[in-house]
Amino acid sequence: MPAATWLPRFRAVCFPRLAGIGRADHVALTFDDGPDPDSTPHFLDALDRLAVRATFFVLGESVVRCPELTRDIAERGHELAVHGWTHSRPWLPAPGRDLLETARAVRVVHDITGCGPTWYRPPYGILTGGRWAAARRLGLRPVLWTAWGRDWTADATAASVRATVGADLRGGGTVLLHDSDRASAPGCWRATLGALPGLVAACRDAGWEVGTLAEHALDRDGAGPGHRERPSPPGDAGHRPASAL
Repeated sequence: MPAATWLPRFRAVCFPRLAGIGRADHVALTFDDGPDPDSTPHFLDALDRLAVRATFFVLGESVVRCPELTRDIAERGHELAVHGWTHSRPWLPAPGRDLLETARAVRVVHDITGCGPTWYRPPYGILTGGRWAAARRLGLRPVLWTAWGRDWTADATAASVRATVGADLRGGGTVLLHDSDRASAPGCWRATLGALPGLVAACRDAGWEVGTLAEHALDRDGAGPGHRERPSPPGDAGHRPASAL
């Protein structure tokens, strides 16, 4: 059941909070796979120019390698969340390892920034039973996404990232992007960086604020696959698509 939440339609209908559906007048902007000294600083500068704060799902081993960059993310007002210790594949589940590595990532984020993370997103978005149990045991809230940019591919462009996000973007949604090419095609982060201004402008034109998951008003009730939640009404005006993309 936890792994089945990888299916976008299934989780959006059955587990909207796990999908990242929050305030109808807000879009949560999230980045995975950093911190990366070659690319993350460019995203931080771009977000400063756009006056936007985002949630960064970081890898513990990268945090240890880049403590100053990790602190810079937090000091610029962004939110740090856990993406795991490494970008490991879930094909051979290991619940004990999942718990140890997730706990280690939580600890280093806290030690380096002084703040404990709230959110957890597993690599590849596959929430195995072991990963879900580890997150819950550590007091983390699993959150996936409602829209992504397919920005990890070698042929991604700023235009393709914007169009792909726009196809599923709604008020109340959570956007998944990447601030690193660590687990994807070399240099693909440049397409994401180029898409950011247009993406933020389209959200604002639609009347949606753009910010962190902490600002997204995700209810803690029904945080995982053990609870079925009521999806938003289909006619909710806050969930109209962003045609400006």
